[in-house]
Amino acid sequence: MKLKEILEILEAETIHLCRDDVLEQEYHFISATDLMSDALAMVCSNSEETVMLTGLANAQTLRTAEVLDIECVILVRNKTIQHSDIELNNGQECNLFTTHYSMYEACGLMYVAGMRTATK
Repeated sequence: MKLKEILEILEAETIHLCRDDVLEQEYHFISATDLMSDALAMVCSNSEETVMLTGLANAQTLRTAEVLDIECVILVRNKTIQHSDIELNNGQECNLFTTHYSMYEACGLMYVAGMRTATK
């Protein structure tokens, strides 16, 4: 599914967009967690096809996404991230979005749309 379709389903708004062409990129997996240690343990070979859903809105999320080579993070519950945290990761291509849905609702919407869990 293209990122722009995912964002439409989740009614997500852009916080930070590194590249416009990422909206046309295909994603097949969702990693949903607030524990970055779980994200590190779960995501591996499909990271370039994975979108991370989380309620953790800080630099740790950006660093975890960088380690996992995930370039798209969607924050749930209308969370946003401080501009200073984004600036710290300026060299990293991490596209950030926010949705008003809870983690539970966002995961349900993504499951119905055909997305599956990113696991080892």
